[in-house]
Amino acid sequence: MTAGDPLGRLDDDDYPAYTMGRAAETIGTTAGFLRALGEARLITPLRSEGGHRRYSRYQLRIAARARELVDQGTPIEAACRIIVLEDQLEEAQRINDEYRRAAGEPRPPSTD
Repeated sequence: MTAGDPLGRLDDDDYPAYTMGRAAETIGTTAGFLRALGEARLITPLRSEGGHRRYSRYQLRIAARARELVDQGTPIEAACRIIVLEDQLEEAQRINDEYRRAAGEPRPPSTD
């Protein structure tokens, strides 16, 4: 993205392009659910100059995963913890893959 390309930021997964209402509508939930995720510190929306919450596409994916878990009966606090642990596991697997590649080892078969 360059200064001459202001729309380029819309391709940025971390750009806070969604208002609370639009974010809630996009993932099929309520503004209250998004506020609860913020209170649980799963996502921290940026604030506009006027103080309004703004969400990125990355944050919406996290919120949608939380909604999926809550819809399955998982308490919101547990859903938030599960998502954090899933993220940590994914990062650890990425780091392990990098070490294996650097050492010239093949990647083990997926267990998915």
